[in-house]
Amino acid sequence: MCRNITELRGLEPAATDDQVEAAARQYVRKVSGIQKLSDANRDVFEAAVAEIAHITRHLLADLPPRKQPPATVPPLRRPEVQARIAAKAAAG
Repeated sequence: MCRNITELRGLEPAATDDQVEAAARQYVRKVSGIQKLSDANRDVFEAAVAEIAHITRHLLADLPPRKQPPATVPPLRRPEVQARIAAKAAAG
């Protein structure tokens, strides 16, 4: 359904809370069709992200280790993405 969600199982070091939340947020956006939050949908959207992130942490902890790491580097681990995040934080 959503081929853009990042694979988190098998990362070294393990997936961070930020990476788990980003994947959950991407999933909720895809399923709900919500791209921009409004006052009418913010609470429900954020609650769904929190629940899916929680379940994802349990899933990753309960699965056996992967034999091979994911084929691609998750976006939050890419230097160019980190640079964009840092620049945005510095500007804002």
